[in-house]
Amino acid sequence: MNISRDIKPVTYLKARAADLLKQSTRPVDPWSLPRMGSPEPCCRTRELSEHANAIGLLKLISLGEEDIKDGKARSQEEVFATIENILKERTR
Repeated sequence: MNISRDIKPVTYLKARAADLLKQSTRPVDPWSLPRMGSPEPCCRTRELSEHANAIGLLKLISLGEEDIKDGKARSQEEVFATIENILKERTR
């Protein structure tokens, strides 16, 4: 982080909010706004969204691995056969 470039006063934010929002969707260094004389980091929304998606995928993988260990998993063939049977019963 470059302090002189990345720390901006609140008046800068007010005057250039649209530009800062555009910047926040590009892969650039994070920037800070001073609060009570101390820099407060401002996160970029795109990175937060990607981070949340990655955590969600890892959670799903973890839950899937637990199901496999607990014997709660079924083969693809079993799942498709069950679905086909349900669909056949509904069309009767």
